Amino acid sequence: MAFPIEEKLVITIASSAVLTLDAARDAFREKGLAAYRQYQREHQQDIMERGPAFSFVRRLLNFNKLFPEIQPVEVVLLSHNDADTGLRIMNSLKHYELDVTRAAFITDEKPHHYLDAYNSSLFLSRNRRDVEDAIAAGFAAGTVLESALNDDPDDESLRVAFDFDGVIADGTCESVFKGKGLDGFNQMETEKAGVPHSPGPLAQLFRKLAVLRDLEFDRQSKEPDYKRRLSMSIVTARGVPAHERVVTTLRDWGIIIDKTFFLGGMNKGRILASLRPHIFFDDQIHPHLDAAKDFTPSVHIPVIACCEKNKT
Repeated sequence: MAFPIEEKLVITIASSAVLTLDAARDAFREKGLAAYRQYQREHQQDIMERGPAFSFVRRLLNFNKLFPEIQPVEVVLLSHNDADTGLRIMNSLKHYELDVTRAAFITDEKPHHYLDAYNSSLFLSRNRRDVEDAIAAGFAAGTVLESALNDDPDDESLRVAFDFDGVIADGTCESVFKGKGLDGFNQMETEKAGVPHSPGPLAQLFRKLAVLRDLEFDRQSKEPDYKRRLSMSIVTARGVPAHERVVTTLRDWGIIIDKTFFLGGMNKGRILASLRPHIFFDDQIHPHLDAAKDFTPSVHIPVIACCEKNKT
């Protein structure tokens, strides 16, 4: 029996994040909606190019093929198109064999109004305002940046990398760093080394990915030849002695991840160039996501007040 949607890992995503818009957007901006609709109808069989989040979505959906009896993943398309102009989008997803079975075409309405209905663990979009509205309403969301695609068709793994503060954990420590500097930050983290951090905006996503990882470990214990696909990493600017509280937090949550990089302020791009994740989440565009964009699909998690329901 498939997971009920309350237990699934659900990603809601705008078409512009998974596919690349072309001349249709220019037609809409320059000539209006009627010209845009006509363009999309005339080109509805033309396949759109893959967007920055394509590799993440494709590999995530592959878990439904690996675990067909429970179908643990759901990807829902949320589009500002109507169903008529959105037909080209759906044709493109079908061409790429992305098993997206749920879609909402909502024209001028805000996507965040529907995130709770779909039990969304993460909303991804290229539209910064839509992302900020979603976060302000209490949902986990990120802005997909113009960045490397990283979609080797012969590689079926899924490598997901996270910053720690302001992403997995809340942003309290970054506030201390800005106010008291590195020495004040390290002093606080040393004093609270045994105290877990409060969950951050992507804590729910992080935990649900860990459930997928547990499914793979369970299968591997029964099928020794099974090769795990999912790898989870933390790439943080923290260094010693601030590393210990990260470990304390992960222990408290019952999550062990594959790789953790405590960079002590080193350029994250140097690690990401070797790690080559299929998506990387960070709350700072400068310098971290600027350093990442040439090596990995990158997602900015804006620092906006968010309600508690998506931090648990």
